[in-house]
Amino acid sequence: MYAVIGAGPMGLACARNLQKQGIPFTGFELHSDVGGLWDIDNPHSTMYDTAHLISSKRMTEFAEFPMKDAVAQYPSHHELKSYFREFVAHFGLREYYEFNTRVVSMEPDGSQWRITTEHNGERQTRTFDGVMIANGTLHTPNRPPLPGDFAGELMHSADYRNPEIFRDRRVLIVGCGNSGADIAVDAVHHARSVDMSLRRGYYFLPKFLKGRPIDTIGGRLKLPRPLKQRVDATLIRLVMGKPSDYGLPDPDYRMYESHPVINSLILHHLGHGDIRPRRGIERVEGHTVHFTDGEQGEYDLILMATGYLLDYPFIDRTHLNWPAERDAPQLYLNMMHPDYDNLFLMGMIEATGLGWEGRNQQARLVALFIREQQRGTAAATALRHKKKAHAGERLDGGYDYIKLARMAYYVNKDAYLDALASHIADLEPSKG
Repeated sequence: MYAVIGAGPMGLACARNLQKQGIPFTGFELHSDVGGLWDIDNPHSTMYDTAHLISSKRMTEFAEFPMKDAVAQYPSHHELKSYFREFVAHFGLREYYEFNTRVVSMEPDGSQWRITTEHNGERQTRTFDGVMIANGTLHTPNRPPLPGDFAGELMHSADYRNPEIFRDRRVLIVGCGNSGADIAVDAVHHARSVDMSLRRGYYFLPKFLKGRPIDTIGGRLKLPRPLKQRVDATLIRLVMGKPSDYGLPDPDYRMYESHPVINSLILHHLGHGDIRPRRGIERVEGHTVHFTDGEQGEYDLILMATGYLLDYPFIDRTHLNWPAERDAPQLYLNMMHPDYDNLFLMGMIEATGLGWEGRNQQARLVALFIREQQRGTAAATALRHKKKAHAGERLDGGYDYIKLARMAYYVNKDAYLDALASHIADLEPSKG
């Protein structure tokens, strides 16, 4: 019996693939239903009212369960909540899960894993043959301290739900990832003023180009990496202009070496003066924020759109091959432990265009590996050796990703999917 921790997209992919291989498992989910952070009614969700996917539905959906044609090209969280519930009903996955159940701890017990859970205040300890951890990467906010004491309200984007909180207030948003850009656009329609503080530049892409979702355009012609970076950056400049045209810093790295911001409305509002660009914060005194370029502003609310930290609170990081000096566990394919053959950290991966189907292929490989280990095949033995020898190696496709914690588990989609497909092909021939 295996354990699956989480019932978000990654957890459901794990459940489905274990089900397909006939591997018994029990799922644990902290909330009362499936969907993970995409269920805004989940008290542990970091979702906000206006949130939508930043990748299009056809590039995100599970291949064996496409989204309905009536679903928007960039679905809202309401549509995705329904999608996951329909997915679970279609494949009969709900019966495998124990809901409203917190995983308190897990630790090795010989060749197995001992897991303690809590449900309705009662704790239970059970032993499992292995574990697939799929509790997500976007639930523990990164809250860097401000240099000084702020007299107004300070919040993180994880706590943001509704733009009413901005009404008639002077707002400073720190950071401009995809959530920060979305929230800044929300704030424009309610706040007295909206400023945005950035320390580094971003590449901004529109969601639509020639009426089509931008992530569905191109890809047929495979260009060499350096040429693709130059060509795509040039095309985006022609369509969007440079960030400095809007008062923002230009990126000091090449395209695709950090996750782009898929939002053209932020540039629209910058260009109209609805949002004022600011540089990094030097110090804070009361309601006054001093910026690194010598300017200053007065604010009632600071919203930190500063991302999230990897967090697996129920397991000691030594069991994840996670040295203190590293920003992420050092695993093979970002998921396979070099020493434990029955512990898998699922979904600790980011890549432009990977989608949920890419994560489904992760789960497919792991389910096949579990099955082939049970059968004692040579293919399973070969993969055990491979993951031990190459743990921590990064499938970056030659891209020089910027050195930030949020990029520590970023990979190149094509290189990563090719590696998954190769291992899957090695494991599948013995299915007969």
